[in-house]
Amino acid sequence: MSAELTIEHNYSLQRLNTFGITANAAAYVRITSQAQLQAALQDPALSSMPRLILGGGSNIVLTGDFPGAVLHMATRGMRLAQADFETILVTAAAGENWHDFVQWTLAQGVGGLENLSLIPGTVGAAPIQNIGAYGVEIKDYLHSVSVMHSASGIVFDMDRDACRFAYRDSIFKQADGRELIVLEVTFALPAEWQPNLRYAELAQAVAERNLAEPTPQQVAETVMAIRRRKLPDPAVIGNAGSFFKNPVVSKEQCLALLERFPALVHHAQPDGTEKLAAGWLIDQCGWKGKNLGPAGVYPKQALVLVNNGGARGADITRLAAAIQDDVEAKYGVRLSPEPVFV
Repeated sequence: MSAELTIEHNYSLQRLNTFGITANAAAYVRITSQAQLQAALQDPALSSMPRLILGGGSNIVLTGDFPGAVLHMATRGMRLAQADFETILVTAAAGENWHDFVQWTLAQGVGGLENLSLIPGTVGAAPIQNIGAYGVEIKDYLHSVSVMHSASGIVFDMDRDACRFAYRDSIFKQADGRELIVLEVTFALPAEWQPNLRYAELAQAVAERNLAEPTPQQVAETVMAIRRRKLPDPAVIGNAGSFFKNPVVSKEQCLALLERFPALVHHAQPDGTEKLAAGWLIDQCGWKGKNLGPAGVYPKQALVLVNNGGARGADITRLAAAIQDDVEAKYGVRLSPEPVFV
């Protein structure tokens, strides 16, 4: 692959972030190969600037113009290999669209990732955020991640344990992992598939379709129908999906809250803690469907903040802070945003 670089200056990022926020990058390079990435990292002009590795732009809030170089991962490629009788390994380049990749695996007759259908973003961003939905997280099926260390240019593989996955978190979001750039992701999917219907809403939706023995494709279609009913299409209304993480509190704190708020939505965790439903907390504070300037809370899902037209990063930030303050004042819990503020 060619290592020639095309550097564009004062480049608009509006179409490269799903919030649709207007902002420019001082420099922009579209990366389509590993050789190009190495060349961009070694380029004297680019290496002296702040750097942002960008995928699908579905998990960022641009707070203003970016004064450095945006390296936009646009690498392509998908392949699968039978590892053994129990496991099929499926690999995709970082720049592949996540939903397209999931649909490709299903078209190959391989199930496992169907619960993660229609999540916006790229394959490379998936392990960084440890994306999850309907009872499945990336860590459940991840085999390895191929990464490049941006300072040294060394390429190596990391297994699941090395990624240090947690709820919407990984080593890639920590100080000791921020120099790591995801190149490819490999998943270990089951050769003998069974549907994961532990998530009550999904199980109910499958039952309503009278699918006694659903196929992976049918589960994917059900997930997509739920998401389309509840969540706005970023191509129509700018958003970054679920904006806040579901807060995790101690069992004692949860019991104290239940005494005051018996309808509190909570889910027991394996380690004895309790996960609270952030959307419910926001809704109870009266924010669902409410606007603050050009930014607002989606009427069908309180977890989703939206750009109603012309919102800047400051508008999204102001709305998020107001919601955090109200939830903390009422419930004593501080919500943490999922997106990265740039």
